[in-house]
Amino acid sequence: MSTSVLSTERDRSRVPDAFLWDLTPVYPDFAAWTRAKDAFVQELPRIDAFRGTLGNSAGTLRDCLECIAGLTKTYARLYTYAAAHADIDTKDAGFLARQQEITQIGTDMSSRAAFVEPELLRLGKESISAFLAAEPGLAVYRHMLDDVLRRKEHTGTESEETLIAEAGLMADSSGSIYTVFSNADFPFAEVTLSDGKTVKLDKAAFPLYRTVPNREDRKKVFSAYFGRLHEYRRTFGTQLYAEVKKNLFYRRARKYDSCLHSALHAHNISPDVYHALIANVREAIPVFHRYLDLRRRLLGVETLHYYDLYAHVVPDLALEYDFSKARGLILDSIRPLGEEYRTVAQRAFGERWMDVYPSEGKIGGAYSNGAVYDVHPYILLNYNGKYDDVSTVTHELGHTMHSYFSNSRQPYATSQYSIFVAEVASTFNEALLLEHMLKTVTDPRIRLTLLVNYLDGLKATLFRQTQFAEFELRIHETAEAGQSLTGDSLEELYGGLTREYYGHDRNVCIVDDGVQAEWAGVPHFYYNFYVFQYATSLTASSALSEMVLAGDQNALRRYIELLSSGGSDYPIELLRRAGVDMTTPDPFRMLMKRMERAMRQAEEILPAATVRPDISPEAS
Repeated sequence: MSTSVLSTERDRSRVPDAFLWDLTPVYPDFAAWTRAKDAFVQELPRIDAFRGTLGNSAGTLRDCLECIAGLTKTYARLYTYAAAHADIDTKDAGFLARQQEITQIGTDMSSRAAFVEPELLRLGKESISAFLAAEPGLAVYRHMLDDVLRRKEHTGTESEETLIAEAGLMADSSGSIYTVFSNADFPFAEVTLSDGKTVKLDKAAFPLYRTVPNREDRKKVFSAYFGRLHEYRRTFGTQLYAEVKKNLFYRRARKYDSCLHSALHAHNISPDVYHALIANVREAIPVFHRYLDLRRRLLGVETLHYYDLYAHVVPDLALEYDFSKARGLILDSIRPLGEEYRTVAQRAFGERWMDVYPSEGKIGGAYSNGAVYDVHPYILLNYNGKYDDVSTVTHELGHTMHSYFSNSRQPYATSQYSIFVAEVASTFNEALLLEHMLKTVTDPRIRLTLLVNYLDGLKATLFRQTQFAEFELRIHETAEAGQSLTGDSLEELYGGLTREYYGHDRNVCIVDDGVQAEWAGVPHFYYNFYVFQYATSLTASSALSEMVLAGDQNALRRYIELLSSGGSDYPIELLRRAGVDMTTPDPFRMLMKRMERAMRQAEEILPAATVRPDISPEAS
C-alpha cells in the first residue's frame, strides 16, 4: 500500500509488519513479560539488605549502587514494553492495566531505595571521597555521588524521602488521565470540507488537514478542532491544574524556591537560563513578525490569520514522500556525521525500530524511547507523507542515535542523558536534512518551500515552544501565589500570550477566537517544564551543525562525543565541551542571524518562484 493509503488506513491489522515496530527483542510476548515482572518483584527485597550499611565499606556502597542500577535497568525494560503497547492502542484496557501495574511496582522500588541519598549525605563528602579512592568499581558512580552532595539541602530525611517516593503512586495520574482521555475517549470534531469530504479531526488528522490549500477549509478545520477543545476546557483545566499541584507538592517537599527551580535543579540548570530564553525571544519578536509578514506575502493574503500558519506557501506544489523516499533522503542527509552513524540509522529503518503509520487508538505525535539499555531505541511516528513528516522522522532518529551512542558507550549508571540536551541531536538532524535538500534541489518553487519550512520550524520550535514555556511558567506562578486555575482562566492566559507573540493587536497575525483553547491539546504541559528545552536545544544544535557542515572535523568529533556522553556530566558542561556555551547569549544571536539569512534567501527566490502574480519581493 502507498503512504497515502497507509496514513489514512487506521486499521492496524492491515499495515505491513515492516512498518510496525518489533518489540520481541524486549520480550517475546506478554507471558514472558509477566514472568520477568514476577521475577523482578522477587528481587526488590535485595535493596532492603543495604539499609543502614552504606558507611560500612566502599565495597558495600558499590554493591548497593550496582544492585539498584541493575534493578532500575530491568524496570525500564518492563515499563517500556508495557507502555509501548498502551501507546499503540489506548483503547485496550489490558495494555493500560499492565502499564499501571508496572508503575506501581516502580513506586515500590523507589520507596525501598529512598534511604540511599539520606545515608550518603550522612556519610559526607570526605568519607565518599575516601571510598571513591579505595574502590575502583565506584568510579562509574562518581558523578551521581557528586550530584547527591550538590542537592543536599533539598534532600529529606529517610522517612521524608520514603514518603516522597510513595507519592509517586499518584504523581502520574494527571498525565495518564490526559493521555487516555485525549487519545482514546475524546470526541474529536468532524468537519465537512469544500469537496464534500467529511473528516474526523483526531490528533493525526488535524496536522494533515490544517495544511489544505482552501482557506475556508482551513478556517473550518481550526474552528472545529479548537472549538471542541473549548467545549471540554473544564475537564482539561482540571487535569492540568492537578499536574501543577503535583509539581507544587514536590517543590514544597524538597524546599525549592519555585516549581521552576525544582524542575531545573535536578540537572544543575539555573532558572536564569529559562528566563534568559524568554527574554531573548521576546526581544526577537520583531524578527518573528518579519517572518509572519513574509508568510502573508507568500500566501497572497491581505491579513494573515492563525489558520494560515501551516498552509503550503506554494499551493499547487505538493511535496509528498512515501516512506522509502523519506528513508533515502534522511540517510543521504546524515552522511556528514560519518559511516558509523549512518550504518546504525540504516538498522533503525531496516530492523523495525519504528512504528510508522497512524492507527485507531494510537497516541498522536511522535517520540523516541531509548530506555531499553540492552536492546535498541524505539521510534513512534504518525507518518502522513508530507515534508514535515520526513522532518519528524529525522528528528526522532536524532534522539534514537543519541540514545544508541550513549547506551553503547556508557555504563548504565551514566547512560541516561539530561532532557536539556535531549533535543540537540534531533534538531541537528533536521538542520542536516534541510542543508541536503537545498544542495540537491534546483526548482526555485521547491527551494522556496524548503526555506519557508525551515522558518516554520523556527516558528514552531523556538518561538512557539518559548511561548509554551512562558505559559507553563505563568500557570505555575499563579498556583504558587495561591490562586486557582480553571479552563476559563487558562484560556484567558493562553489567548493573551498568543496574541502578544503573534502581533494580533498590530495586525501582524490575527489570532482568531477559539485559539485560546489550544493549550488543552498540548501533552507536553504534563512533562514538568520540558518545552523550553526544544528552544534551547535548537539554539545549541544550530551552532553545532554550522561548525560540522563547514567541514570542521574537530567539531564533528566533539559532537559525536556529546552524543556518547550520556549523563556523565551536567548538560551545560557537556555542551560547553562540544563548543557551545548556553550561559551566554551568543548561540541565540547566531541562530537569529541564520533565521534572517534564510528570510533573505526566500525573498531573493520570490521572483523566480512566481508563487502568485500579486506578490512582490519587497523587503519586509
